[in-house]
Amino acid sequence: MLWQPEIPDRYCAADEEELGRWIQRRREELGGRLLILGHHYQQDEVIRHADFVGDSLKLSQIASREAPRRGTQWIVFCGVHFMAETADVLTDESVRVILPDLGAGCSMADMAAYDEARAAVAAIERACEGGHGTRQRFVPITYVNSSAAIKALVGQLGGACCTSSNAQQVFDWALRGGDRPLEAGESAKLLFLPDQHLGRNTAHAKGFATEVDEATNSVAAECAVWDPRAVGGGLTEDQIREARVLLWRGHCSVHGLFRPEHVKAIRARGDGTKVLVHPECTQEVVDAADLVGSTEFIIRSVESAEPGARFAVGTEVNLVSRLARAAKARGVAVEMLSGCQCLCTTMYRIDQAHLAWALDELAEDRVVNEIRVHPEARRLARVALDRMLANVAQQAVLVD
Repeated sequence: MLWQPEIPDRYCAADEEELGRWIQRRREELGGRLLILGHHYQQDEVIRHADFVGDSLKLSQIASREAPRRGTQWIVFCGVHFMAETADVLTDESVRVILPDLGAGCSMADMAAYDEARAAVAAIERACEGGHGTRQRFVPITYVNSSAAIKALVGQLGGACCTSSNAQQVFDWALRGGDRPLEAGESAKLLFLPDQHLGRNTAHAKGFATEVDEATNSVAAECAVWDPRAVGGGLTEDQIREARVLLWRGHCSVHGLFRPEHVKAIRARGDGTKVLVHPECTQEVVDAADLVGSTEFIIRSVESAEPGARFAVGTEVNLVSRLARAAKARGVAVEMLSGCQCLCTTMYRIDQAHLAWALDELAEDRVVNEIRVHPEARRLARVALDRMLANVAQQAVLVD
């Protein structure tokens, strides 16, 4: 997480209504030169100021399209650090991307550090070279919820990014060998970063055995969990060679809060409530749910439901609360799957006070909290993103 300096006291002392007026005034003053993006997990007071609302990749794609059309100079991304990086990668270098609070990181993305990933790749390649029999081609995949450095590494190594809605298609591409079809006697070995749960759920959907043996850290030989904190990833070289999919030991701190017992409690009521969850949840939760999909899938499922439908939703609380309010007017009931506060605390660092401060600085020709990806990392990260986009081009909409 980056360090965020203290902002002037007047922003912290102002009430929400006053801050809202300051932000609106600056938006009008800066006009088309400013584009504000708001992630679905943002709090309501911030999301109301966004020009566009969506998931991270969708917002970055919108920015790349809208910025040249509007003559945008500054993108203020009300999200977290990796999202602002992706916006910088996908937009022209003349556009400057700003994160209102530098402390708004992502614990999942932070679980995959560049140096740890480099070390993992070296160990995996050594293990594969020391084996006998089928030749293995290493193809890494990274979830878009990762740093630009990890995306760049994956791009450099012939891999691709994925989103939660297209992970299965990217898996298929990687299992075929990536951009170069497998040769006779060759098989693909996947490393999925940084979310082990999306990786495991996707592998399970593709027919891989994914039951974890905690004692040996293996998953029925076909999959294995790579622990970056353990020597050799916590695996023997034989386990590395035998695994078709290596899952990085990372997770989402929000979606990890949902448990199978929460699903059982909903089922016990017997009122027909459907359990709708994000694939960043554990496999036990995903397997027990009625519906599983990306944030956009969750939104569409609720918005298209007939009156009388009931949902218990396993994703971030700000989004679920907004869905519940809108659905209630249509006679659809929406509640959190868990009674605990499943809040993305790093996203919550973006508030009206920091947004107002950033816009005031822009009005005085001072750019604060600019997120700028190194040119070579930017190029390679774009390669990983473009491989994903090329392999799911038939989809009308790409979401994470």
